[in-house]
Formats: sequence, structure tokens, C-alpha cells
Amino acid sequence: MDIATVTDVFDETNNIKTIKFKWPRKAEPGQFVMVWMPGVDEVPMSLSHAGKEGGITVLGVGEATLAMHDLRPDDVIGIRGPYGRGFDLRGRKVLAIGGGSGAAALALAVEKAVAGKKQVTCALGARTAGELLFRARFAGLGAQVHVATDDGSEGHHGFVTELAAKLISRNEPDLIIACGPEPMLKAVADMSLKAGIRCQCSLERYMKCGIGLCGSCQCGKFTVCRDGPVFTGEELALMDDFGKRKRDPVGRNVGLGR
Repeated sequence: MDIATVTDVFDETNNIKTIKFKWPRKAEPGQFVMVWMPGVDEVPMSLSHAGKEGGITVLGVGEATLAMHDLRPDDVIGIRGPYGRGFDLRGRKVLAIGGGSGAAALALAVEKAVAGKKQVTCALGARTAGELLFRARFAGLGAQVHVATDDGSEGHHGFVTELAAKLISRNEPDLIIACGPEPMLKAVADMSLKAGIRCQCSLERYMKCGIGLCGSCQCGKFTVCRDGPVFTGEELALMDDFGKRKRDPVGRNVGLGR
């Protein structure tokens, strides 16, 4: 484990913050790290920044993530990783679909795809306009950005999957990458397979070890930390529990609504 010094903490939306830290390790787009908050917990987080500094973009929902929101420059955290399989960005035309804080897991992939001279379109969804994540960042890179909000406060009024369906028909991408709530990912994977377009989704599961030993992140025959977190549409189709069930912190199989 590396002990990393926090260099900056700033708001992205009213409930999401980015924490940057001294951690000059290489990471592939879509990989994650285990972040140790001393005295609180260790949790998995997608890398939203990598290079001279590392960075995570955090939705404050539980004890550990709310503690991350309270971090200040010069505080220290533990970083283990990077772990897992990231995105395979082969293709000329990429559609990146982010739901809520899921856009954080797509950030490095969008950066790499744009740098590789690919045509990149982003569909970003949130409950309301004030919760849209990385719209300006992705547009600043040169990606075409479209948004959807559940309440209609900006862009398409409805789910981001509805917006994505329109963009698939209009732009005919040859690669779709996505991260967000699992019901959204199930809809994206189904629509991609039906359209015959390569699809990769970054899954979120409760993780304890990060290296495939504890089984807490089991999804079908796969462990999300070791075999993922990025899976192809074909792999997702083999997971009986994808979009239906997950394991809770004590290992019980529960519906996604719990």
C-alpha cells in the first residue's frame, strides 16, 4: 500500500467531490484502486485522474465516502492498486454513457480516446442539471457531449439510455463504453448486443479484498475486482444476476433495490 498525500479537494456537483493526491503511478482507463481511510474503512474507487497525480471522484453516500469529502490538502490516505481490467478502446467512433457518478470511471477512457484521434460522443445522465458530472471536462477535451436529466431541467427529459438510443441510431458508433447504476448498464448492454455494437460496461460491486480472494464482488462466475471491473457485453450476458441481484456487505444475495 502507498501512503499518499492529498493535494486538492474540490466540488464537482452538490454531492460529488474530486480528491487529488500525490501518486505518480501508471493506470489503464477503467482500473480502480482500494482507498484506505485511516480509522474508517477501505473502499474501491475508480481512478478519474492519473499521471503526475492520482485522483478519485467521490459521491458522498456512506461513512467512508463522506469522510473522503472531509479531506483537506496535506491529509494522508492509503492507496492500493491499481487493480482490474480496464477498457479496450479499439474502434474509431466511441459512445461513452455515464449515469450519475459513473462518469468518473469513464474519464480516463474519454481522455485516451480523444488523444487517439477517435470520434468521441458522451451521453451523461443525472437526476437534475446540478448533478451532471464532467460535462465541461469532456467537452473541453473535444468530445461531443449530450445530457439527459430525470426532471427535464436540462437536455433530454428522461433516462440517459433513451438519449443513448438516439445517439446510436444517429452516430453508428463501433464501441460503447458505460458506467452507472446497474439497471442502466443492463439496458445499455442489451441495446448494444441487439445493435451488434461492441460494448464494455464498468460494474460496481461491494469489494473487500480487491484481488479476487474474498468473493464478495461475485457476479455470475466472475469476480468484479479481478475479472473486471470492465466487462464485455458477451460476458455480461453470461451473468445470471447482472441487473437483478448483488451481494450485500455480509455476503447475502439481495435484489438491486436493497
